Amino acid sequence: METNLLILLQLLLAHVLTDFVLQNARMVKHKRNYKAKSWVLYVHSALAGILTYIILQEWSQFLVPLVIMITHFLIDLWKLHQKKDNIKYFIIDQILHIIILVIAWLYLINGFSLVIPEIQKFFSSVPQLAILIGYLLVTFPVGFIIGKATERWQEEIIREGGGQNSLKKAGRYIGVFERILVLTFILINNFAAIGFLIGAKSILRFSDTKGARKQTEYVLIGTLMSFAICIIIGLLINHILINN
Repeated sequence: METNLLILLQLLLAHVLTDFVLQNARMVKHKRNYKAKSWVLYVHSALAGILTYIILQEWSQFLVPLVIMITHFLIDLWKLHQKKDNIKYFIIDQILHIIILVIAWLYLINGFSLVIPEIQKFFSSVPQLAILIGYLLVTFPVGFIIGKATERWQEEIIREGGGQNSLKKAGRYIGVFERILVLTFILINNFAAIGFLIGAKSILRFSDTKGARKQTEYVLIGTLMSFAICIIIGLLINHILINN
């Protein structure tokens, strides 16, 4: 088990060194300007394979470094042809790289035969399904419910000219992250951290609104609703975990 984890960490280390430590903004700009004609792209992709080979120390194993080098090139080339270089494509790019690394890892540890049983085991586990559903709920539908419940107040604030200085969709992302944190704190029985989170957000909001009372009240209502729903979901999951 420890050896298997070591191989995965070695593959990840090679990727992190290649994509982040040994690549700077000038190299990224050169790749973006010249795409398939960029010599930097070829060196960068070759480096991914070379570092993988060196860090793995499996000197008779050439296939994995070669596959990682080729797929790294193809994934980066795909990203370079996208019109925008934004967070969306960055995340997709990294997910694709990680998928390749996981496949390479399974090949090295002969773990393909274990994948299906592990998936079946996961979806047959009540505690694991409860946790998964909990995080999905607080990430997606809870935000929609709170948005609908506070919609009339939001429209009132907009009509009066409030909320114009807010970043676009910032509140939505803040809500998602705070609900994930709250649920995590509940699952690890750290309720004190939830109080700290509420206090920190309240101080920030009250100091930031400069007397905009309705805006502050709107945020406070949404926050309390968000936390209340997360606490209920978290307690239900804890109840399931205790009884299974």
